[in-house]
Amino acid sequence: MKKHRFAKKILLLLGLSLLVTTSTTLASPTLKTGSHGHDVMLLQQKLMEIGYAPGSADGVYGSGTERAVAEFQRDQNIHVTGVVNAATWRALKNVKSTKTWGIDIQPPAKTSDTTLAVKAPLAPNNVPILPRSKVSSIIQTAKNYIGTPYSFGGTTPKAFDCSGYLQYVFAKNGISIPRLADDQYKLGTRTKSTSQLEPGDLVFFTTYEPGPSHCGIYLGSGEFIHASSSKGVRIDALSNAYWQPRYIGGKHIVM
Repeated sequence: MKKHRFAKKILLLLGLSLLVTTSTTLASPTLKTGSHGHDVMLLQQKLMEIGYAPGSADGVYGSGTERAVAEFQRDQNIHVTGVVNAATWRALKNVKSTKTWGIDIQPPAKTSDTTLAVKAPLAPNNVPILPRSKVSSIIQTAKNYIGTPYSFGGTTPKAFDCSGYLQYVFAKNGISIPRLADDQYKLGTRTKSTSQLEPGDLVFFTTYEPGPSHCGIYLGSGEFIHASSSKGVRIDALSNAYWQPRYIGGKHIVM
């Protein structure tokens, strides 16, 4: 009889364990490229609220959502997969939402030079985002890293790639911009010629693939600063024999 009651208790405990596990799984669905539906839409909305740009909250897990998830995972020190697993859901739940995109927020708290304490909400597309009063600070911050080596995928002063460098410089000044050059190209308004560029505006080039695949910050007098693949962070002229034929346009972001 005692053995029978003991066996029933074991079965009951196993049943409760299975129920808890199942409930947790249902509450934290694994989402990845190709997923779609309400859970994906909730994920996209959360990413947008905390300053990451999945593209739109359309309920379809595409490349934009995967890229935003990967960026979030990197910032949260989660294994970067672009797949939303239980650990990613927990981190998303613990991150506070924010409603402003950050040009007037307080600057990041003091940290080591390889990390930023505050991630401002992502700047909107198609409008100027850089207050004129911050232009000199952006340019000075950019120049502080002259000589930093280049590394594809680099996002810290240990090594930068072109878009990682721009993202870092702007983040140091309290402005969050997208991670990749083609997304940064959506910022601001298109300039018709180089004569319309102002210091602080962005300039874009096509290099290893069609479209905007390289970027920099315009300094004035026909010069721009960027993270070049050959010599790291440096200043070059737009009229440079290499860069001039690859120039595809500037984006006016100063307001």
